[in-house]
Amino acid sequence: MNDIRLAEVFPPGEFIKDELDARGWTQTDLAEIIARPVQLVNEIISAKRGITPETAKALGDAFGTSAELWLNLESMYRLSRIPDADDAVARRARLYAKAPIKDMVRRSWIEHSDSIDVLERSVIDFLEIESLEQEITPWAHAARKSTSYDEVSPAQTAWLYRARHLARAISAKEFSESSFQKAVVELRTLLYSPEEIRHVPRILAEYGIRFLVVEPLPSTRIDGATFWLNRRSPVVVLSLRFDRIDYFWHTLMHELSHIRNEEGNSSVTLDTDLVGDKATPTQNKPEFEQEADRFAAATLIEEDAMADFIVRTKPLYSKMKIWGFAIRLKIHPGIVVGQLQHMEEIGYSYYRDMLVKVRHIITQTALTDGWGQKLPAGL
Repeated sequence: MNDIRLAEVFPPGEFIKDELDARGWTQTDLAEIIARPVQLVNEIISAKRGITPETAKALGDAFGTSAELWLNLESMYRLSRIPDADDAVARRARLYAKAPIKDMVRRSWIEHSDSIDVLERSVIDFLEIESLEQEITPWAHAARKSTSYDEVSPAQTAWLYRARHLARAISAKEFSESSFQKAVVELRTLLYSPEEIRHVPRILAEYGIRFLVVEPLPSTRIDGATFWLNRRSPVVVLSLRFDRIDYFWHTLMHELSHIRNEEGNSSVTLDTDLVGDKATPTQNKPEFEQEADRFAAATLIEEDAMADFIVRTKPLYSKMKIWGFAIRLKIHPGIVVGQLQHMEEIGYSYYRDMLVKVRHIITQTALTDGWGQKLPAGL
């Protein structure tokens, strides 16, 4: 809405004088009527004192008007006396609507500055746009979220741009379809031990896939994303917002499925709430996301093997049986527990001790932004 500015705003005292003249009253008469000192009435008329809500109510009763009339006249007059300031406040409000400035500064993605000009330039450079009037979107993308598949929040957008900035600094060989299959086969040899996760970034880079970790901003609810720097340079970025071995492997394989199907090629596939206690219900996921989940689950544990284990074991899923099944498949038992939980064969409170933490392992070898590690803003 455009603000309407009056050519001249008169103090309420001018209107009070008009009311007094129309009635033939003096200031002393008005003072006695509203039970206020004459000096107070004189100072209001001469614009030396403002009208309080109590006085506005008394004036309204005396002149047969509303109290709001006198308060509005007072507010309009006082506002008219304030000199026009620069547009820094409006510009800062627009900037904060475009991006999560406070969180970006806290994470050292942009430098703090008291100058709105400097801050605007930092955000423009970060988002790779020409001006703030330009619509800010994370390059053409297909996004999946628990709320809307058609919108990406400013915080999610900032997270994705930070990931792209960092991915450009990672070296990797050229990607091919055949190299993808080899990467998945080699990754499966790491499933038996949490410590083996440290090899993931190296293996993926060897087969042309850049891998990094970016801690999510508050309320982004991001698990991972897949995008491409060019037709032969896919990127997988994880947030590791849940520190569990099953979460790590399922999210990684889910993102790799997007690469296999070239989903996100020259764009972004954003994934949130893939696993965990509050994972997005299957019926709310697009088909390509359900396919990615199926690929991840089947790559970690073959469907027939899991089905056979359930038939032979249900409902007595003891730790010993889970360990035995995991050893036979050469995978960590936490991966089995995670899938059983997701399939609602066991509750999410069962065998939590098997869901070992792995964040401290992968962040030692993967390019990481967050979780105690800060990288320069220029990256």
